[in-house]
Amino acid sequence: MPTIAFVFPGQGSQTPGMGAALAAASPAAAAVFADADAALGEPISRLAWEGPADQLDLTRNAQPALVAASVAFLAALRERREATGLPALAPAYAAGHSMGQYSALVAAGALSLADAVRLVRLRGDLMQASGAGRPGAMAALIGLDDARLPEVVAAGSEAGILAVANRNSPGQVVLSGERPAVEAAVAAAKAAGARRAIELPVSVAAHSPLMADAATGMAAALDAVAFADPHPPLLSNAEAAPILGAAAARGELVEHLTRGVDWVAIVERMRADGVDTFIEVGPGKVLTGLIRRIAPDATALALDDPSAPAGIAAIDL
Repeated sequence: MPTIAFVFPGQGSQTPGMGAALAAASPAAAAVFADADAALGEPISRLAWEGPADQLDLTRNAQPALVAASVAFLAALRERREATGLPALAPAYAAGHSMGQYSALVAAGALSLADAVRLVRLRGDLMQASGAGRPGAMAALIGLDDARLPEVVAAGSEAGILAVANRNSPGQVVLSGERPAVEAAVAAAKAAGARRAIELPVSVAAHSPLMADAATGMAAALDAVAFADPHPPLLSNAEAAPILGAAAARGELVEHLTRGVDWVAIVERMRADGVDTFIEVGPGKVLTGLIRRIAPDATALALDDPSAPAGIAAIDL
């Protein structure tokens, strides 16, 4: 039997229409969307299914819509396996990319769906407010030799606050911080031989010290929410350390606002611990593509894969 991990996408995987066909085919998925609508007091499902894209892409909408869609995929997976007489999958780990940690915590039974969608709505609002008055930016560096990254970060840091927001796969990183620092880092990356170094169309400097106010606001909100120990354990975004208890889960959701997501380390940790099959639970196939570059010897599958019309839910894993 393979050793499985569930992985959950973060912001950027949203697209109008996500989950619509799933909800039409799966009563369990439809119930998840209905519960998310009730928790928010508005039809986030309609925005996920119909758009428009410019409204869905707003952070305060994208994040709860993605949590709802990801948990709906998981509910449909469980429903289909039960209906076909297959045993429930028992992953060794769950891991989310950035706000995907909220979906992972719901999957691991540590956080309710209702609390998760309300928290990520607040998270989006706090992130937007945290950047007010301090223009932030983010940039993607592609094809940069990993050994040259420290000098690029050092060059950018001379112009202001700068952090590595995401290490997504070998040769693919995202930087975040004050705009002058990001601009300087982009120039340094091009000089260092990066294949591409481009600023991203975002208005906040996610996963950087500029999100300190957001982290403070989330800490207060999270203190009022009930958490349970996650089963299976999660891995922290910044250090790929196991998250075993409720207190650690709560702390992770505060810490990852100001620290980076080391997806390479997360996947490598799971491989070292024997995971050989990764299942992306949610819209799109972004994480599946990253995992195939990080661990080409592993199996990476996406539930939202149109090339598998029957879905992988019926695969005898």
